[in-house]
Amino acid sequence: MLTASRKPSSQVLLSPRFLRSRLHLRIRRRGCKYVTKKKKVRILTYFVLILGLILILFPLYITIVTAFKTNIQTAKSFFTPPLPATMENVWVILTSKEYWSAFKNTAYITVFVLLGNMIIMPAMSYAIARSMPSSRVYRWIYYFLLLGIFIPFQVKMMPLVKMMSYLHMLNPTGLIILCISSSTCESVFLLVGYMGAIPQEMEEAAYVDGASTFQTYTKIVFPLLKPMLATVLIKMALWTWNDFMLPLVTLNRSWKYWTLTLFQYNFKTEYMINYGLTFATILMSMLPILIFYAFMQKYIISGLTSGAVKS
Repeated sequence: MLTASRKPSSQVLLSPRFLRSRLHLRIRRRGCKYVTKKKKVRILTYFVLILGLILILFPLYITIVTAFKTNIQTAKSFFTPPLPATMENVWVILTSKEYWSAFKNTAYITVFVLLGNMIIMPAMSYAIARSMPSSRVYRWIYYFLLLGIFIPFQVKMMPLVKMMSYLHMLNPTGLIILCISSSTCESVFLLVGYMGAIPQEMEEAAYVDGASTFQTYTKIVFPLLKPMLATVLIKMALWTWNDFMLPLVTLNRSWKYWTLTLFQYNFKTEYMINYGLTFATILMSMLPILIFYAFMQKYIISGLTSGAVKS
């Protein structure tokens, strides 16, 4: 008895309907594999992001909950929320004259460092950016400043301290000068790079209209630098407010010169066992700059992205 062959005939294999069905199955199989792989990548990405978020927020959580605990509550459980919460630790800090003296010194130093950067760095960057193509001296100055980015602070710390001590400037004014000079390299690097995106035709048009170099800088270039300048100033504010090494080697002689970071350092030494007071000190020191950053972070993003598209 003859049986029919299970293998399709050549006409069936070459028929458009059969080819479309096989192609459709192949696409579906590959699509499923692609979707599965994409889903795994997405899950892994979310896992890494959530893990990073926990690592960032966990120290902040510990700082907040411990600042409102008594020593007995901290000894019972270090991680649980304070029940009931106490404001005694925060009140001790707010009524401390050392805290307000440190707050005043930190605000004074930060404000004048920002003013110095806002006046000096854009002008220096403008001179370097516009003179580098035609002057070898300005190119070497720029390369010399770039070299300063790669020198660790620990290498130049002792020479700076000896120099400031010789000049009798181990005080807040001397620290302001040190902070401005220490930020020169990075600030000039960012501003010079940003000026490369500003078309020089605008300056040439101002010169044709009779504007001087100073007028061109103040009325044309400086307003265009505001996004990147805001980014530089915000970074400088965060660094100056949270800096520890420079105040430690220049201002740690008397509590009248302390900044907030020195206040935390010396307060922790005095009250080593009282975790509530220690974390309340940290909380009250970081709260002002945290609020400042929350309101100003949009300017960092706009400063880094502006200039990417030019009309």
